Amino acid sequence: MKLALKIDVSTVLGVKKGVPALMTLLRQYEANASFMFSLGPARHKNFLARALLPTPDLSRRSALTMQAVQAAGFDVALQCWDNQRWQAQAATATPVWIESTMRRAHAEYEKIMGRPSAGVGAAGWQMNAHALRMTQRLDYQWASDCRGSHPFVPVWHAELVLCPQLPTTLPTLDELIGTEDLTVDNVHQRLNHLTAIQIKNHVFQLNAEREGLALLKVMPRLLEGWLDQGYELVSLSQLRETLDIKKLPRHEVIIDTMQNTSSTHERPPIEKSGKSVAKAGSMLMQGEEFLLPWKETA
Repeated sequence: MKLALKIDVSTVLGVKKGVPALMTLLRQYEANASFMFSLGPARHKNFLARALLPTPDLSRRSALTMQAVQAAGFDVALQCWDNQRWQAQAATATPVWIESTMRRAHAEYEKIMGRPSAGVGAAGWQMNAHALRMTQRLDYQWASDCRGSHPFVPVWHAELVLCPQLPTTLPTLDELIGTEDLTVDNVHQRLNHLTAIQIKNHVFQLNAEREGLALLKVMPRLLEGWLDQGYELVSLSQLRETLDIKKLPRHEVIIDTMQNTSSTHERPPIEKSGKSVAKAGSMLMQGEEFLLPWKETA
C-alpha cells in the first residue's frame, strides 16, 4: 500500500525553514512527498501587520526553493494563487475570477519551473464547480482538492470532470491535537492506528510551517510507524501513476463540514442538495458513488 505525503507551502517561514527541515527528514527515511506551493501574495495574518508591512511576494521567495526541491528528487506541484484570498473567496467565486486566478497560478508555476505542474491541490479544500472544471481544462494529471476515502473521478450535478481526485484520507495533526486526550507526544499513535485498521492507499496532508517547525518532532514517529506497517511513502504523482483513470469509481462531490476528524472519512456525510455556497468550516468532500442507488436496485 502507498501513503502519499502532501505538504502545503504557503508562507515565507514555511519556504525558508519548514521545507528544508522536512526535506532533510524525508531523506533520512527515503520517503517522497509532494510539496504544494502557493504563489502570489503571502498576506500577513495579523491586521496591524497587513496595514503596516509590505506584502511579501511568495512567488519570488519560493522560486529557488521550488527548483531545489525538484532537484532533490521530490515532487513539486501547485496549490493556488494568493492562499488567503483563495480560501476566503473560492467557494462562492464567479467563473471569471476562478479562471483568471487559476490560469495566473498555472502560468507563474510554469515560468518558475519551466513546465506545467502535474497536479494541483486547493488551499483549505475550498472549491466550486468552476474550479473543478478548470482542473480538466488546464490538463492536470491529478488534483487533491477534497477530503475523502479513496481516489475517484469527480461528478458535480451529473457533470463528469476528467481529472482524478486524490483526496486527503487522514485527519491532520492540528485537527487532532487538543481533542480527547491527544497531545504532541501521542497524536502519532492515533494516526498510526487509523492506517493499521484501514489498510489501503492514503493521503496525509501537512503544512511546511507547522509540521516543519513546531510539530517536526512528531513526524519521525509517524513515518516510522507507517514504514513498519508496510506503507511506501510516496508523492501524489507517484500515487497517480498506479491508477487507471478508466477504472476509477465516479463519485459525487459535495460541499459539507467534516463531522469526525478522527475517522478515515470512509463514509463522509452526504447532502443531496449539492450546495455550491460554502458555510463556515465547510470544504469539498467526496460523496457517494454516482448513481449508486440505481446500481443497487438494478
